[in-house]
Amino acid sequence: MSASPSLPRLVVVGGGILGTMHALAGVRRGFSVTQLERDEVPRGASVRNFGLIWVGGRAPGAELELALAARERWEAIAAAAPAAGFRSAGSLTLARRPEELAVLEAAVELEDAKARGFSLCSRAEAMAIEPALRGDFLAALHCAQDAIVEPRLALSALRSSLQASGRYRYRGGCEIVELGDHHVVDATRTRHDADLVVCCPGASPAGALAEALAGAPLRRVRLQMLETAPFASPLASALADGDSLRYYPAYAGPPREALGPQAPVPAAWTAQLLMVKRLAGHLTIGDTHQYVEPFPFDLCAEPEQHLVEVAARLLATALPPIERRWAGIYSEVTDPALLYYRAELASGVVVVTGPGGRGMTLSPAIAEETFA
Repeated sequence: MSASPSLPRLVVVGGGILGTMHALAGVRRGFSVTQLERDEVPRGASVRNFGLIWVGGRAPGAELELALAARERWEAIAAAAPAAGFRSAGSLTLARRPEELAVLEAAVELEDAKARGFSLCSRAEAMAIEPALRGDFLAALHCAQDAIVEPRLALSALRSSLQASGRYRYRGGCEIVELGDHHVVDATRTRHDADLVVCCPGASPAGALAEALAGAPLRRVRLQMLETAPFASPLASALADGDSLRYYPAYAGPPREALGPQAPVPAAWTAQLLMVKRLAGHLTIGDTHQYVEPFPFDLCAEPEQHLVEVAARLLATALPPIERRWAGIYSEVTDPALLYYRAELASGVVVVTGPGGRGMTLSPAIAEETFA
């Protein structure tokens, strides 16, 4: 693709989900778009996650509104890129103790419960939705708004959709070393001029972007996950355990405070069970959270064993063998007043980063806000 001089030019720095959603928003608005990625293909948090479009647990107000707007955009985007594997599968959060059930009962009484798609399911009702759930739980919170995409497939599918526009070019292996008004310069000293440059550097900015973000209210978070061999039984919904209620702001309130402390292993790893069955049949299971750097380079078996045991109890069956394990790092804004971080670095050059674990969910709506 050669840029047309009659079209406004957009350069997107970063090939992850946030950068790619900005590229999509730019093409939709008539820009000629060049997307630059430091690696040949993205290898960061955007491909190392569950692929959850997770609406239900968001904080009331601005965060939930952004999540709902993003959920609507995801539906439209995925229709043009079916290989991304989007499905409106919903989620089930499973209560195994009366204290957890009390949190679910409070959730369905929230003023915005209908907007979230919340409904409380008895054990029998949850099993009717997902017959594979034959194990140890009392009831479930169903969130009809939650959805799933395939994180290892989504970015390439979205790039293919962009290339079909005739106004998009992708360049991998392109690290930015300099930025200035309406331009960036890569490591080969090639200058990329644009009417607008949007930088989405992810968790490991380097060079000029690292310097520009020094002192920004951002931190890095490390997570650990695994994937099993294909699971024979059908399982369409995303699953979460009662520990997940501790980590999502929608569930804040006296019932959650009455949960008591977590067991030692999940507490040490800030762990919750999230589980998704991939289109190919594998179960993706996690996750943990570590906030203090330097992060370890090795993968630890202790939280993995805990999460696999919880999943096996809920399904009342031994899980398939583990085929792969990995860690990922994402960038998270630390200012509680912000949902993500945006700043102008030079005239016509902005950085957008730090949505944390909300990145896969919120990225389409964040991109819309950038252009708005």
